[in-house]
Amino acid sequence: MNELTNWLSSHSQQVLEWTAVIFGVLCVALNTRENIWGWPTGLVSVGIYIYIFLQAKLYSDSLLNGFFFATGVYGWYHWYVGNKASKQVDDLPVTKLGTTGWLWSIGLGLVFLLGLGFFFDAYTDADLAYWDAYTTAFSLVAQVLMARKVLENWLLWIAVDIIAIGIYFYKGLYPTSLLFAIYLLLAIYGYWSWSANMRRQMAVSAGGAGIK
Repeated sequence: MNELTNWLSSHSQQVLEWTAVIFGVLCVALNTRENIWGWPTGLVSVGIYIYIFLQAKLYSDSLLNGFFFATGVYGWYHWYVGNKASKQVDDLPVTKLGTTGWLWSIGLGLVFLLGLGFFFDAYTDADLAYWDAYTTAFSLVAQVLMARKVLENWLLWIAVDIIAIGIYFYKGLYPTSLLFAIYLLLAIYGYWSWSANMRRQMAVSAGGAGIK
């Protein structure tokens, strides 16, 4: 009976993880195309990962996915309002960070990293506390930038994904490690795609200004 229970528990965990992986890939793939349906798709993935990371004692990641759920709702709303205001589908413009924006983004990321890393290292049984805090901290910043449709969110995701691949492989979360390898490729594509779209937006705006 115990063996059956353990087998069912192990396989249900794998089913949950693969479900989260599939919805996560769909989410990022849709986001690279600036498709608003990436947000609700992502809510399914992060909801599952909150549970998975609690079981793996990756508390920073569990906390991060709780934040992802909240910003997923916000991003869904913000993109919807922007699209509705423009009276077109998926037309909220892509913007870029200036120097001040970069300083704030990196500074906030470092503050979160050190704070979360110290807390989980000192007061919990968390594994890889500071590495886990790194991916959490800069994912927080990247997620906010994505919700605001800022181009450089993809550069931060690239930096996060590289480290996350190693963390999850080390923890034996192999489907999740594979997921983040796919995320890495999608983030590179997302940066290229959003850059191209931003150039098109600027060309259209310049054309419109010229006509006036």
